[in-house]
Amino acid sequence: MLLAIDVGNTRIKGAVFENDSLLGHFIFLKKDFKKNIEKILKDFPKTAFLVVASVGSLDKNDFLDFGEKLKVHFISHEDSFPFVNLYETPKTLGMDRMVLAAGAVLQFPKQNRLVIDAGTCITYDFVDENDNYLGGAISPGLRLRYEALHNFTARLPFLELDSPKSIIGNSTSQSIHSGVVNGAVNEIDGFINDYKQHYSKFTIILTGGDADFLAKRLKNTIFANSNFLLESLSHLFQYKIKND
Repeated sequence: MLLAIDVGNTRIKGAVFENDSLLGHFIFLKKDFKKNIEKILKDFPKTAFLVVASVGSLDKNDFLDFGEKLKVHFISHEDSFPFVNLYETPKTLGMDRMVLAAGAVLQFPKQNRLVIDAGTCITYDFVDENDNYLGGAISPGLRLRYEALHNFTARLPFLELDSPKSIIGNSTSQSIHSGVVNGAVNEIDGFINDYKQHYSKFTIILTGGDADFLAKRLKNTIFANSNFLLESLSHLFQYKIKND
């Protein structure tokens, strides 16, 4: 069994896999890291491998403390990936984006793929049908947009994510919800439409914490999977074992 861990900017996500089957899924705060890992290993005692992708700040030694029970591997730029990285600054490409691109290649072979990760940031990553990673885009996620409106203005309130009642906000709160949610939806649909002008056929994968919220609001047909990064970690680790 494999325990895949995604250390994000705000939370830690994990999943236990046996081959391609997801047996359990977990989300917890960084401060509760060790307690939750210990519980997962108690619930899944046959877990033999721990694979980690991190964009957040967490000491590697916290993972290595479990080295007596598990074989621990940190995904890095030195690993083998199933695509050619044509990013102009490849060492600056976030590990989460690299894992998502790898998962897209391994799960959707021989086609153009656009992976959209709607989390703290909304990231766009494109891999063509020849498995060339070309790059993408980064913009603020939904929560960052709410926070920015509150933190960089004098009087706008901080609001939690909610569906706007109408595209025309008839109050300050509704105007904020309309601007944040409809703005993000139109941005994503706009990016997809721009890609369609250059690539006649491709698979669109939407993932991340806000994937389910956004999926039903998009006009374009997408493949929504909030666990895609963790699944991609599992596939990438299997790819590494076969190719090392």
